[in-house]
Amino acid sequence: MRIVYQRVSRAEARLKNVPISRIGPGALLLVGIASGDDRDTLRWMAQKVAGLRVHDDSEGKLNLSLQDTGGEVLAVSQFTLLGDCRKGKRPSYTTAARPETAEPLFMHFVELLRAAGLSVQIGAFGEHMDVEFVNDGPVTLVIDR
Repeated sequence: MRIVYQRVSRAEARLKNVPISRIGPGALLLVGIASGDDRDTLRWMAQKVAGLRVHDDSEGKLNLSLQDTGGEVLAVSQFTLLGDCRKGKRPSYTTAARPETAEPLFMHFVELLRAAGLSVQIGAFGEHMDVEFVNDGPVTLVIDR
């Protein structure tokens, strides 16, 4: 599993130019589900995301988590995060989970985030979307498991 965590002041996902989800301050999570990911992986990643201290405290230090700030989350499934570009000019996606496996795992990950007290919006699984965001900081992290 790989997540790109982008601290944002706002983010929005649109499907065919129609907004389907929108958040204020918090995090945009681009989520890649790999073959072999299981509920233990999802649990670890959800705990990591919810508790990651990359939001500013009153002194401007990266010392608060989404749980501390009440920040919102926009989670977008993105298999291309698992693309292997080491050989040739076309990425290989053989390590990405198949959609019929990835979608229920992605939804379980979202439920784990919600169970951790986070407000979570999602993109449309498997659809071509426009995702717009304002990166705050900028703060962008890659989390692998």
